Amino acid sequence: MLKLYQYSMSGNCYKIRLLLTQLHLPFATLEIDILKGESRTKEFLKKNPNGRIPVLEIEPGKFLFESNAIMFYLSEGTEFFPNDKFERSQVMQWLFFEQYSHEPFIATSRFWYLTGKSEEFQEALKQKQAPGYAALGVMERHLETKDFFVADRYTIADTGLFAYTHVAGEGGFDLRRFPAIESWIDRIKSQPGYINIAT
Repeated sequence: MLKLYQYSMSGNCYKIRLLLTQLHLPFATLEIDILKGESRTKEFLKKNPNGRIPVLEIEPGKFLFESNAIMFYLSEGTEFFPNDKFERSQVMQWLFFEQYSHEPFIATSRFWYLTGKSEEFQEALKQKQAPGYAALGVMERHLETKDFFVADRYTIADTGLFAYTHVAGEGGFDLRRFPAIESWIDRIKSQPGYINIAT
């Protein structure tokens, strides 16, 4: 059985749980408390030398890390990843956007709020507002004319961007400014096999 090493509140881990559930693949979860340094132990670093979660154990001793790489591995050959070469590249385009232009601002802000560090990082949180809203603006403009990010259907591009976007309010971002994103969030939640982040 697939094993997911995760920190439950992480959107990057949620992506994998959501996709595995929608693919009807059985899996076990193993909680790694990153706040206690459990992802930095010698044992865990053998699974991911970068010391981060999620990590997917595909078979005993065979590990894959980086959330979007894991989604690519799981979704290839399924309805969640297109067959068309250009559409496949578009999926990757949005996943790179998510990790470079979206996650560093929206996910980090949420993490600081949820772990009670918002006062300590108050100035940094302010600095993350503009680029975070800029990323949401890019998404909003795209979704004003499209129901999903690629190929007019639900793919891992949506899964990747949904994970932290739908809880952006927990990081101090006001999604009421983005009606197209809010409608898209509702569409994602209506997909077969949907589970919420707390599941």
